[in-house]
Amino acid sequence: MTDDPNSPQKPKRPAIQRPETLRAETQRKPAQVPLEPVQPEPEQAAASLEPAAPRASTIRVTPSPQAMSPQPAAAPEAQAQNLSAPQDPAAQMSAVQMSTPQPPSAPAEELAELVPELTPMFPGASPFLARFLPHSPPTYAGLNESFCDLHAFLKYLHEHSWYGYLYAVLGDQTAYVLLFEGRTVTAAAASATGEQALGELLNLYEQGASLSAHPLSPVYAHVLSGIGSRAWKFNLTEDFTGLHARPTGAIFYARGEIVATLPATLPYEGAFPAPLRPQTLILPRSLAGWAHHHYNLTLRGRDGMNAITDVYQVFRNEYGVTGLAFIKALGEKLTPAEYAMRSDAALHDLEPMVHSFLKTGYIREV
Repeated sequence: MTDDPNSPQKPKRPAIQRPETLRAETQRKPAQVPLEPVQPEPEQAAASLEPAAPRASTIRVTPSPQAMSPQPAAAPEAQAQNLSAPQDPAAQMSAVQMSTPQPPSAPAEELAELVPELTPMFPGASPFLARFLPHSPPTYAGLNESFCDLHAFLKYLHEHSWYGYLYAVLGDQTAYVLLFEGRTVTAAAASATGEQALGELLNLYEQGASLSAHPLSPVYAHVLSGIGSRAWKFNLTEDFTGLHARPTGAIFYARGEIVATLPATLPYEGAFPAPLRPQTLILPRSLAGWAHHHYNLTLRGRDGMNAITDVYQVFRNEYGVTGLAFIKALGEKLTPAEYAMRSDAALHDLEPMVHSFLKTGYIREV
């Protein structure tokens, strides 16, 4: 049988080969279409006149034993160590885990150190508010009625949105008032809380008490703003803000997170939840009777609210938008105290307007 080099059953060789070599290979192997082109032998590649460059996808390379390993070839010393290493994969994983340093878990003592522990300013004090006030060096100390007008001082703190507490002492009499955003929000004295205690501080100051002002952070002031005359059942929620009092100490919570502790106690467990936005304390009627009175608008007062009158322009130029809102509230039968609570206005800002309204004939007392 004569083999035809141009037969379609034979793969095309990339180069001219010797006839005797081609016939020898044909006799040894049956004619079939190979799946991949065959690499020419070294002698055949040397005898090729124009060797064709094989495609990258058709080259079969037999890697060396070192190349078959996924790790690069190591130095002789390293290879010797690898030969002596355990070959069991489980043992190798164990060795890797033992050699990998693990971060030490933070002990509970270190986590506790991240929460500041405050010092009581008045340890053992009877009023709840005083008992849980933290120590704070005074920003203002030794204030006295003989040279400092208390109403002017409260107005100054209100204008600067001050956070902290006031402490008045006269002999063995004391009073405490907490300020939030410059507003009096809670108070305590020996036998009173809230508005009555605020009035007690004013009385002591008029009698010659020494007054000091101690700053607090806004967070601590908010936590303490819920302390009143009684404690409530503690119920920790994700947004709880307030004080949790226990026989072993007090915990300050802000939006469900512990922000501080204080070694001040109650004989029982209770909570003082803080309001979302603390309300302003209003002076009692005995000290600010004008703030609890009702006022009627006169004809001139009604004209002062009517934008088409000349009186309106005069009123607006003198009292501004704040005065317009206030006289409108008085016309709606609100007392100055009620208006102060609804608008977060300070009574020391409203009192001069009330006197001016009465003097100029815009309002009259009922």
